[in-house]
Amino acid sequence: MKLRSAKGKLKIEHRIISGVRDFLEQLLEQESEIRSIIPGVIRKVRKARGPIKARITTPTTNGWKAIALSKGECQELFISTTLGKSELETAIREALDNN
Repeated sequence: MKLRSAKGKLKIEHRIISGVRDFLEQLLEQESEIRSIIPGVIRKVRKARGPIKARITTPTTNGWKAIALSKGECQELFISTTLGKSELETAIREALDNN
């Protein structure tokens, strides 16, 4: 049995927090420069209330690390892309608005 399954460019190794999967699929649909998104560790947090939020935190060797917040949890997102930070922030904002 494979630990990792892929639905297109969304690589799933862990569960994805509520509502974030739809946002990620929307982001992948609208932005062809994103090679893949790998959701990571989920943690409980107090500040994750209200609608889904996502923000870019640090650059990685092949893209960016982001944090998604929803319903009392946060999840790391590793985004493999050639986009710059401002371009990716714009794409994230648009995906959240369309979701």
